[in-house]
Amino acid sequence: MSRTQNIYLYLFLYLIKWTVLAGLVGLLAGSASAFFLVSLEWAAETRETYSWFLFLLPFGGMLVSFLYWKYGLNSAKGNNLLIEQAHGAKESIPFRMAPLVLFGTIVTHLFGGSAGREGTAVQMGGAFSELIGKLFKLDEIDRKIIVICGISSGFGSVFGTPLAGTVFGLEVLALGLIRHEAIFPAFIAAFVGDIVTTTVWGVGHHHYEIGTIPSLSALLLLKILFAAILFGLTSTLFSELTHWLKKQYTKLFPNPMLKSFVGGLVIIGLVYIVGTRKYLGLGIPLIDDAFEGEVSPFTFITKLLFTSLTLGAGYQGGEVTPLFAIGSTLGSSLGDILQVSIPFLAALGFIGVFCGATNTPIACFIMGIELFGSEASLYVFLVCMISYLFSGHTGIYTSQQIGVSKSKLIPINNNDTLQTFKLTKKGERNKT
Repeated sequence: MSRTQNIYLYLFLYLIKWTVLAGLVGLLAGSASAFFLVSLEWAAETRETYSWFLFLLPFGGMLVSFLYWKYGLNSAKGNNLLIEQAHGAKESIPFRMAPLVLFGTIVTHLFGGSAGREGTAVQMGGAFSELIGKLFKLDEIDRKIIVICGISSGFGSVFGTPLAGTVFGLEVLALGLIRHEAIFPAFIAAFVGDIVTTTVWGVGHHHYEIGTIPSLSALLLLKILFAAILFGLTSTLFSELTHWLKKQYTKLFPNPMLKSFVGGLVIIGLVYIVGTRKYLGLGIPLIDDAFEGEVSPFTFITKLLFTSLTLGAGYQGGEVTPLFAIGSTLGSSLGDILQVSIPFLAALGFIGVFCGATNTPIACFIMGIELFGSEASLYVFLVCMISYLFSGHTGIYTSQQIGVSKSKLIPINNNDTLQTFKLTKKGERNKT
């Protein structure tokens, strides 16, 4: 057999191998996402029915923190653990991560914490991928790929965006780089995960209407450019505030149970200060209001504060859906100021703030097309690029490597992550 024939044989075997392995990851992750989404809906409805559940938030937080402290091993690292393993770190992803984060997130939403769902779905996908990797005794290279499959399948299935999920798993690992060697497995995992969630289990996703797309003009582009800069800066504010609050809570309350208990009390107090409970949970009603133009100029900052305080105190969940709420409400408010279609700018904010916080401009651009259609693709792409730049070297995932600096004027060291880059700027690297 010639060398060329051998190459095609190997490629054919590669397709079969990863169709099976990634398909298994997608099957498990999609099923878990379906159960998770139904559970979240139940938790939200129950919380709204029994308003007194809010007063159980500190105790629920204590319970979840105790479980992580007693049984979680390294599960508390969350999405950052998956990113590190996809880069070849030697830690194991414990399977207990899946039930722990599932239970912890449901508790957070049941009792009124402000958190998301992407972190939970991605971590469950990562736990399943590690399980399959061990079952089939995958080597180091294949283990990195299957962890990416777990990230892609979890993200794609929980949001109903398999193409964005594919690229998210490839792009989230390092700024400026995409892991092309895993593109086929990641697609299979995300595609199967989405099909299993929506078709096999019949769990649907929330949809939004972008409305009429404005005609292209120089003035419109300038307005969108201004809005995109604000989206990027807002994502930086969210990331930095959340990281700072995590440090401050831990510094003040080293005991994780006490930290979550106090954090729950803070959320309860904040609810009574603002006089409404609409900032609790995922924030989907806020997103609906944003697309209808029924939000105040301060809605986005209030949701940002609720979410940062919840996650900073150690509650489980994710950041992405609250970021959608923060971005869409900010965009909606800017629509009035800039005299641009409110649903249109809400959609751009929806994608833009998320993009800046995750440093995944290509995945976010694709997500914008999957959610809102291709007619606004030019504007979505512009917003993603500008927000990505203006979020700087910050983000919600501190283990993201900086593969390529966002500007040659900002030097980076080899293998810098967002965390080590920040420490270097402060002159603290040698202290850690």
